Order: sequence, then C-alpha cells, then structure tokens
Amino acid sequence: RLLTSRRAPREQLVAPFSYYFPCQRWLAVEEDDGQIVRELVPVDEAFVKKDSENDGQSLATLGLEQKAKSTTYTVKVKTGDKKNAGTDANVFITLYGSKDDTGIVSLKASKINKNKFERGKVDEFTVESVDIGDLKKIKIGHDNKGNSTGWFLEWVEIDAPSLGRCLKFPCGRWLDKSEDDGAIERIIFPAELQTTEYIPFVPYEITVYTSDIFGAGTDADVFIVLYGSDGICTQQKSLCLNKREQRMYFERNSVNQFIVELEDVGDIIEKIRIGHKGGGLNSGWHLDRVTIRRLLPNGK
Repeated sequence: RLLTSRRAPREQLVAPFSYYFPCQRWLAVEEDDGQIVRELVPVDEAFVKKDSENDGQSLATLGLEQKAKSTTYTVKVKTGDKKNAGTDANVFITLYGSKDDTGIVSLKASKINKNKFERGKVDEFTVESVDIGDLKKIKIGHDNKGNSTGWFLEWVEIDAPSLGRCLKFPCGRWLDKSEDDGAIERIIFPAELQTTEYIPFVPYEITVYTSDIFGAGTDADVFIVLYGSDGICTQQKSLCLNKREQRMYFERNSVNQFIVELEDVGDIIEKIRIGHKGGGLNSGWHLDRVTIRRLLPNGK
C-alpha cells in the first residue's frame, strides 16, 4: 500500500543541544602554518563558557584546544631536476588514512622557498588534520593555471610525529597535459622500504609568562628543550612558526600558549632548557615563568 509521512512540527526539528567549533586561528598564507582551510572538531560547552568567563584564560586557548586534537604532518615535496620541471600552478594534496582523509589541502606556504616548486628544489609545508589513522596513500596535483604549469614531481615525504612514522612517496613522473600520460594529478603509495619508524611524539601545552618590567619583551626566536628521567630529552624546538609570530608574542607582561609536538619524555619533566637565538633589535628577554602540561590522547 502507499505509505505517506507527515512533516514533523517545527519545534521537533530543533536540535536538543548546540555544537561549539571554536577556531581562534588564522586562515592565511602569511600567518600561522600557512593553511587557508581548517578542520574543526566540537569542544565541550563547559570549556567554551569557562574560557569566556575566566579572565585568566585567553580566547586563543580555544584554538589551542582544537590544535591539541589534531595531527600535524610535515610534507616535503621534491621537484625534479629536469628542464621545465618547475610549475607556477597551484598545487594541492590529499592524505588518505585508514580512518578518514584530509580533504583537499592547498600547498601555498613553503617554509623553505619563497618561490615554490622550482627545478631541483625541496619545499616544506605543514598540514594539520584530525586523526585519519595510518597513512595509506596520497593524491597530489595542480590546477594547470599560470604561465608555466607542467611539473615533474620527484617524490613526496610525509612525517607524522604523532604516529612515529616518516613515509616516502616516490613519483618520478610529469604532471603535465602535454607530457607522459597527460595527467595533472596522481595517486601515489608509500615505498615500504623507505619508511622510517620512531617513538611517536606527544603534544605538550607550553605556557610562557613574560615579566612586567621595562624592556622585558623579545622579538627573537625562542626555543625550548624538555628533559625527562634517565637522560631522555626532546629536540630543540622553536615556539614560533615564523618571524611574524616572533614579533607578536613574548611582549612585556604577556602570557603565550603553544601546543608543541615533541618526543615523549615520560610522566616526569626534570628540567627544561629555554632561550632564544639572539639577533635583531629587541632580542633581550626577561622571562617570568613557564608551565608545561603533557596532553594525553583524550586531550585531558
């Protein structure tokens, strides 16, 4: 028989609760990690209200909560050393994992070269995403726009500190409508024999308090090293991603928070080493104190 349905009353369609997706981060090529698209996951309503009502918390804390739930990938891209190998087109990449994928990510802000994807050069990018599981494959390509669009891609290397794996994706082919098979995007799988495994990194919440005295702030590159028991220590890690952030942070009487993925030194931090690399007009710094919280997988 014919089945019919009636539209539910409007009041029954309203969700019984709200979802909160704070960001508090830049979507800009020249800011933060250079990404112009971000994935956001919902946070607890109580956390949002606590942040808005507590004068001791800054709105940026909400953005850090998001970052703590994300996985950071370092993506290195090698353009081949062939005639006309470089491209002026817009390059994109998608990472596919066992659980999910990152969606299309534009590779716009190289950490190494101002002019990206030049012949024989390696460019480095940061890609942030919610947990997609073990990395299985990537898709990389370009939009074929610009004066010189053809591109010879040598390889892609992806380092995932939270997974403790660095994978190499060899290509060695043209992404060019007039070369090879004419494709301008390719799906590439990792070379198992070129995969490096190490102890996974964990995120640390690092809060830095600059003193309230004249000239206390600095524009220098501030770094930190954490030391655990039995001589275990992390690499030396800069807290700022670029010089623009160096000018923004560590001002007089300021509190700056960072989520930094580092080697796991265990439950006890015996000491830290913090300093800066000098240089610049205002490098001197008066540090009041530092607090550090090792974040567990559930974000607590």
